[in-house]
Amino acid sequence: MDEEDKAFQQKQKEEQKKLNAKAARKGPLATGGIKKSGKK
Repeated sequence: MDEEDKAFQQKQKEEQKKLNAKAARKGPLATGGIKKSGKK
């Protein structure tokens, strides 16, 4: 593992933190388009 790999991993961690923080503010993440219908 060289410096470039380490820098890349660090960047990925930062991106993930930002996404997690954004998700925490907005509430639950949008599920992949699967919706439960109210019909029985």
